[in-house]
Amino acid sequence: MGNLDPQGQPVMPKGGQRPLPSALHATSRAVFPRAINGRFRRLKWGLMGLCLAIYYITPWLRWHRGPFSPDQAVLIDLAHRRFYMFAIEIWPQEFYFVAGLLIMAGIGLFLVTSAVGRAWCGYACPQTVWTDLFQQIDRWFDGDRNAQFRLARAPWTAGKIARRLAKWSVYLLVSFATGGAWILYFADARALFHDFFTGQAAPIAYSTVAVLTATTLWLGGFMREQVCIYMCPWPRIQSAMLDEKSLIVTYKDWRGEPRGKSAAKLSDKPAGDCVDCGLCAAVCPTGIDIREGPQIGCITCALCIDACDSVMVKTGRPRGLIDYATLEDSEKERQGQPPTPHIKLIWHARTLIYLGLWSAIGAALLFALGTRQHLAISVAKDRNPPFMLMSDGSVRNAYLVKWRNMEDRPRPMVLRLSGVPGATMWAEDMAKGDATTQLARTIPADQTEPLRIYVVAPAGTSEQNLDFTLTATDPEGGSVHYTARFDAPEGGQ
Repeated sequence: MGNLDPQGQPVMPKGGQRPLPSALHATSRAVFPRAINGRFRRLKWGLMGLCLAIYYITPWLRWHRGPFSPDQAVLIDLAHRRFYMFAIEIWPQEFYFVAGLLIMAGIGLFLVTSAVGRAWCGYACPQTVWTDLFQQIDRWFDGDRNAQFRLARAPWTAGKIARRLAKWSVYLLVSFATGGAWILYFADARALFHDFFTGQAAPIAYSTVAVLTATTLWLGGFMREQVCIYMCPWPRIQSAMLDEKSLIVTYKDWRGEPRGKSAAKLSDKPAGDCVDCGLCAAVCPTGIDIREGPQIGCITCALCIDACDSVMVKTGRPRGLIDYATLEDSEKERQGQPPTPHIKLIWHARTLIYLGLWSAIGAALLFALGTRQHLAISVAKDRNPPFMLMSDGSVRNAYLVKWRNMEDRPRPMVLRLSGVPGATMWAEDMAKGDATTQLARTIPADQTEPLRIYVVAPAGTSEQNLDFTLTATDPEGGSVHYTARFDAPEGGQ
């Protein structure tokens, strides 16, 4: 180990080279959190149940969209390139809605972090939710913290093996249900559920469930807090976003130290409120001791607050030795000033900026969603040849026009041509003699129908823009425009 100074630190050898550590890898230790009851624990139970219910139940919800569209409420239909969410249908060219939602999710994380620290990690992160679930399974089979410690250290008897196999079987069942629920978002849930268990589903369905089952089992059942501390990048990002004004779970050392009666005997100060029972560390799902100060392993679940408050009540001391507080506010309390109400700590400038950005993006998405047309047109011009000079001197251009009906029912539409004097058009399924300035079609529900169109202009027409206007002629109506290029010989010759 090398020579140590009186403070227990390695002595710097001559030459200024610091000795290498004895090991470059710290062996992980098992964490067996103790069960606790309190307001934050009840909040975690409620949010865990809500998150699991949303995840497992949502694919089974139905939403009637008419006879031409799927009736699953939330569906990511990759085969037909659609995203359905209740009354909203997103097409590929409307991906900006998905991008906007992702941006709102990112800013929402910043907003939550600015307001209440790592509350996302402590209450709603999938890793936290499933870890909470697996830890409760542990208690059902192995008992609470002390019983789990004893069982872990016990030899591998037949009883221990049977208990472990039973528990791991439930782990596997939960993990399989998690992977199975995921694939139900990408196809009709009822049909895929039947096909999956009758061996008729696509191979990708089985492989996806296998991968997600394995990752859920490993990350939630065995790695648990190591994902939060070592693998996830979000704690590092959040640490850079926190400052002395951030609301975090804080141990008020000025009130709790020195801990317990034995520590007070070795100090000239009276004993603090902390009785050094260690319950705050025992209930922590990541195994840290909040009394050591803010650290990356704290996910702000506040279970240590429930634990400490229960001890304070039993010993006749005021609550709040461990509490949600800012470092700035804790310093004010240390000096005898009254604490600032939490509602005031939340609404500071940075939180309001995040809230403003989040609200503005949400309002813009709602406005775009409410004003979007349910029909669209795209035009692709033939480039080779750019035009054809006919025997009578007229000029012909060819275009591929895509009529898009974004409704869940067939719609009659009319395509009109304008912008080039004397120009007419006909479709590939028409005779040239039937050329006109407008074409009528009925486009099936939720379909894009391509139509090859020829536009001919009189002799002497020069190169210029022309306009295609697509209009729905049903009672709902709607109209969209597309400006394309009409090529012709230079100077109209």
